[in-house]
Amino acid sequence: MEKHQVLIIGGGNAGISVAAQLLRKRPKLDIAIVEPSDKHYYQPAWTLVGGGDYDVNDTVRPEASVMPKKAKWIKDKAEGFEPENNLVHLASGKKVAYDFMVVCPGIQLRWEWVEGLEETLGKNGVTSNYRFDLAPYTFECIRNFQGGTALFTNPGTPIKCGGAPQKIMYLACDYWRKHGVLDKADVHFCTAGGVIFGVKKYAETLMKVVNRYGIHLDFKHNLVAIDGARKEATFEVTQADGSKEKKVMHFDMIHVTPPQSAPDFIRNSPLADANGWVDVDKHTLQHKKYANIFGIGDASNTPNAKTGAAIRKQAPVLVQNLLDVMDGKQPSASYNGYGSCPLVTGYGKLVLAEFDYNNNPIETFPFDQSKERWTMYQLKKYILPWLYWNKILKGTA
Repeated sequence: MEKHQVLIIGGGNAGISVAAQLLRKRPKLDIAIVEPSDKHYYQPAWTLVGGGDYDVNDTVRPEASVMPKKAKWIKDKAEGFEPENNLVHLASGKKVAYDFMVVCPGIQLRWEWVEGLEETLGKNGVTSNYRFDLAPYTFECIRNFQGGTALFTNPGTPIKCGGAPQKIMYLACDYWRKHGVLDKADVHFCTAGGVIFGVKKYAETLMKVVNRYGIHLDFKHNLVAIDGARKEATFEVTQADGSKEKKVMHFDMIHVTPPQSAPDFIRNSPLADANGWVDVDKHTLQHKKYANIFGIGDASNTPNAKTGAAIRKQAPVLVQNLLDVMDGKQPSASYNGYGSCPLVTGYGKLVLAEFDYNNNPIETFPFDQSKERWTMYQLKKYILPWLYWNKILKGTA
């Protein structure tokens, strides 16, 4: 049976950057990465693709090109765990043994949890930036919109990039404003949540943006069904007393953020907490039950924003703590819940939200980041993608 010192489940941002950082610190480590995909995506740019301001082809590269040279790529899918025996079951029927494991398979998009959605995606004005092939269609919908009702949804589950459902709405409104269509548009942000953003400092700026574009905020609206042909979206609306009622809204275009969950093979495993996420200590990222297992990224139950920026701060903590445990010591590094959300509020406008577990702003720059800035938009469009491909995935940032 194949066995490795460190087995990493998932070859996305988290898995690749952790492997690269481990190998920089200890080049002789025997590391294998389980990842079934041929392609690796830079998903944060899909918002700009949807706004017509980024080429979708620049967001994808072959998985082989980002795999650390000294790591072994097991091109297969993990399907189950035997943590008591240090074994992982693969889709091919093989088993792989490990001394230590890092679990970071990402998040699962649950299109099927919205009735009728899968059948109408990519047509009838129904789109989503959460898929590589659909982000260009989002811009097609925005460009072809001549007035009417535009809905932008946000589900009641944790999602990757919590700001993404809003960002595309602000870009759409800015596009329509520039093309004289905004005054003919009835724009709604239909969110299952009860606030525009969880951090007050940035929420205040976003409310000004909402008012600038004349957007209607429909809180406690969770999308449950969609009829593309009839252009009708059905929401489950939670009332003040906690009761729920159905509400049907007409649309001319709708951008859907799908409900999301931990992958099924995680949810149905001994590694999961009661809600299905990898059960780790939120500061050390070590599994609460299995000391030789760590979790990082979107599949973990750490209560931070599920963003690539969070992974960038989690990775060095996990690497240090994993090496500590390998050396027979206690984990010494701590993650403070840092998350970042580059909130695009229009073309050339961005609010860089950065905050910790307690929703306290922890900002990088010496100016007020709650203000919309052209420089921060350039950061998102040019600098962050370059950093990702050239530094983060190589373990140097």
